[in-house]
Order: sequence, then C-alpha cells, then structure tokens
Amino acid sequence: MLHSFLTAVDDFIWGPPLLALLMGTGLYLTIRLGLLQVIRLPLALKLVFFPPKHDDKEGDVSSFAALCTALSATIGTGNIVGVATAVKLGGPGAIFWMWIAAFLGMATKYAEGLLAVRYRQKDANGQMSGGPMYYLEKGLGSKFLAGAFALFGIGVALFGIGTFPQVNAIADAAQLAFEVPKWTTGLILAVLVALITVGGIESISRVSTKVVPFMAALYVLTCFGVMYLHADQLPAVVTQILNAAFSTTAATGGFAGATMMLALQAGVARGVFSNESGLGSAPIAAAAAKTDSCVEQGLVCMTGTFFDTIIICTMTGITLVLTGAWQSEVAGTAMTNMAFTQGIGSQLGFYLVNIGLLFFAFTTIIGWNYYGERCTEYLLGVKAIKGYRWIFVLLVAAGAFLHLDLIWIIADIVNGLMAIPNLIGLIGLRHVIAAETFAYFGAKDTTPDDGEAEASL
Repeated sequence: MLHSFLTAVDDFIWGPPLLALLMGTGLYLTIRLGLLQVIRLPLALKLVFFPPKHDDKEGDVSSFAALCTALSATIGTGNIVGVATAVKLGGPGAIFWMWIAAFLGMATKYAEGLLAVRYRQKDANGQMSGGPMYYLEKGLGSKFLAGAFALFGIGVALFGIGTFPQVNAIADAAQLAFEVPKWTTGLILAVLVALITVGGIESISRVSTKVVPFMAALYVLTCFGVMYLHADQLPAVVTQILNAAFSTTAATGGFAGATMMLALQAGVARGVFSNESGLGSAPIAAAAAKTDSCVEQGLVCMTGTFFDTIIICTMTGITLVLTGAWQSEVAGTAMTNMAFTQGIGSQLGFYLVNIGLLFFAFTTIIGWNYYGERCTEYLLGVKAIKGYRWIFVLLVAAGAFLHLDLIWIIADIVNGLMAIPNLIGLIGLRHVIAAETFAYFGAKDTTPDDGEAEASL
C-alpha cells in the first residue's frame, strides 16, 4: 500500500510538467547565453585545472575545493546504480536523454553557481552561506520559496540523496565484495561521517579534494578497460543508443520493453539525480568558494555536470549496453557488477566497481551533510546545526537496513520538490544571470544593459 502510494506521488512529481520545467529552463539559458556550455567550456576547464589565485578573496575554501565538495555530493550511486536503473526502465535510449538533460543542465548549473556567489552572505559564525534560499529571498524577494527550498533541501539530505540510497549502496557493496555485515557498515559509516563533518566545509573539502579525483580516475580507467576489450562493438552500441532514444525498445531477456517517453523520463530523472542540475544543491557549496567573480564560479560549477554525466555516467551506460547486462534479470548494483565482471572477464571488475561505489557513495554522504547543514542554518540559525548533525549521523547508521525500491522512490520525490522553487528562482532571475554574464565577457556594447535585458527577457 505504502509502496503504491509513493510510486503514484513520484510519477506525478516527475511527470511531464517537471520534466518540461527542467529541460525548458536549461534550453532557455542555453539559447539566452549563446551556447555558453560549449563555447566557454575550455575556459571553464582552465579555471578548474589552472585556477587563478584567490587566497585574499572572501570565502571559506578554494574554488577547486568548492567544486570537489559539489562533485563529492553529485558523483555517487547515481553514476553506478542510477544509470543501471535508468537503462533497466527505459532501455539504451535512456542514455541519450541523460546526455540531453546533462547538456542543458550545464547551463542550469552555471546559472546556479553564478547566483550563489552573487547573493551569498556570512552567517553568525563568519562562514559563507549561499544557495537558492539566499537568491530566492534576496534576489527574487520570496521568503516563502526560500523557506520551501531549505525545507526540501533538509529532506533530501536526511531522507533522499544524502543518506539512504548511499548508505544502502555501501552496505550492499561491502557485503557482496568483502562479506561485511550491514550493521557493521552502518556503524563504521556513522562514526566516519561524524568525525569528518564536525569540522564543517573545511574538513569536508579536504577529504573531497583528495578522494574525488582519485575515485573518478579509477572508475573511468576501469570503464576504458572494458571499452578497450570490446572496442569493435562500440559503433554498434552508440547506434543502438541513438535508435532506441526515438523508438520503442522491444522486450528482450530480462528487459520488459520501453516506449520513447519512458526512456526520456528515466534518462532525465536519473540524470538529474546524478548531476543535480536544477536541484540547487551544488550552489550551496559554490557559495563557499574564495572568489570575487560570480561568473567564474558559475563556469567552474558547470564542469561538475560535464564530469559527472557526460563522462562518468556515459561510461557506465555504455558498459551496461556493451556487455548486454541491461538485458539480464538483475538490477541496480548487481547489474553494474555483472557488466564489469563480464566486460573485464574476471572478478577484478567486480571488486573495482564495488570499491568505486564505496568511495562514490561515502563522499556523497559528507557532501550532502553540508548542504543540509546550510539549509538548517538558514531556517533555524547556527545553533541548530549541531542537532542536525546528530540526526544525520543516526539516519546514516539506520540507512543500511532499508529496502532499495522504497529508498529510490523517496529520494525521487524529495528531489523533485527541491527542484521546483529553485527553477522558479532561475527563471525569475534570468535577467541577472544574463547581465552578469555579458558584463564579464565584455559584451556590454553589443548586449542590452540590466534594465533593457530584463525587459527583453
């Protein structure tokens, strides 16, 4: 009964209206900003790998550390389990729609990062606070939407992406690969999370800057290994993905078949779950960056979606289709394990996937702890942060025992609720995004000024 009710709520929230709002916002920003995610991607990557010195600027951590904190929260089970779920539901065509959602989402993520720095402020402890709750209140003038976002943000942190899916994935991976009991995993995770998060953004970012690049490189190299061993099949796989995106995929093996709409819905929903473009989470980390340029931090934020979905999710998706694992009877982590075990031809693939999953999921937990903390601070003040941390740690300990299907449904619901006020804010502040962008790139002489831009938009 509960499962059916939550499924109905999830289907309603992630129905055509929200998909249209997500994709439409990204499409509008893509056009209005002149394909910024393509034309300015080289500059964005330069800012990531060769950042300017901002040690004397306001902020809590470096621009790179802020990006790694955001990536720690986005590169998680969505890249492994989420992609497998999308392909299981929508077939290979879901991968194409995941690409489209990510491409448009890069423009959305840029806008979120820009507004986060533009409207950030210091809290009572002297730390930077920013994100949708601040640009909704200070920029859009809506305390109601700001409060709603913060409330939903806490919900996602405690009951969505931040805890249950990640802990459940870690517990399963540890049990499968190393035969560690779930209760042991839950206890160890709770202790580690408590030790790291007590230090706030500085402690979380230190862990993220070390773990995120390593785990991403390890996983990508593993995927490249599978592709190298099956290089002759790659052209056929890409063709299959493109064809399936615009047609009905027939039932085969353990796959029940899918329509184009189901492929689109699965691809967009899982893509957003993975890269979080439009959710408004990443700008909370971006606001902590030491920078005096909201545009530069927006560009850095944009690369998060590129790394997460265009690269890592693509690697997972191609591996699933390349090995035929998507047609099997298994789902989730088990499907990805099968793909890499068959792809590499030994248990090495199995262990590499599960080690990657352990790292991915753990960093997502600590990243989302920070997001929830900032939302709590906005609603209740800095004194409430300590209580929030204890609740978060307790839920991490309990998350290892919950059923996977129910976890994904709850996560999807709170994600959708979080996205709605944030997307309203992006649309309402579109003139600010355009004006800041054009001013930075020296286009004031050929583009409207702030007032004219607002009128033309």
